[in-house]
Amino acid sequence: MVVRLLTKLYGLLIVAASSLQSPFLLLVRLYWGFQMMQTGWGKLHNLAKVTGFFTSLGIPLPGVTARCIVGLEFVGGILIMLGLGSRLVALLLTCDMLVAYIAADREALFSIFSDPDKFYAAAPYTFLIAFLIVLIFGPGRFSLDAVLTKNGGRT
Repeated sequence: MVVRLLTKLYGLLIVAASSLQSPFLLLVRLYWGFQMMQTGWGKLHNLAKVTGFFTSLGIPLPGVTARCIVGLEFVGGILIMLGLGSRLVALLLTCDMLVAYIAADREALFSIFSDPDKFYAAAPYTFLIAFLIVLIFGPGRFSLDAVLTKNGGRT
């Protein structure tokens, strides 16, 4: 009797939590896509500073790389918000954040086990997690990807 009740309650919990998946993915996409778009927009208006920073980090072809990253972050942020090409864009932005860790926050990256606070306090962390969520779970039902593929968000 108790086991059956607990099983039924657990089933209700699963249904309730699953119904929140697409709204949650929408909120993640809207918030972090907007933040990434703003980051790209800010860098677009300070391209010389970004190029100088990339030069100081020893990044190859800093001028070209800066333009590519700025474009990816600005346009990619918009596409993430819209849920268009979500998994591909999330993959590119995930790579962008991993490179940001390696190039600019190497100490934080290497402290992932010894000092996790330093790792998740680094600037790329929240973007990395948000884009990994979109990459792994997709954009959800409330996205242009879902509308264009008519598959209910399983893109």
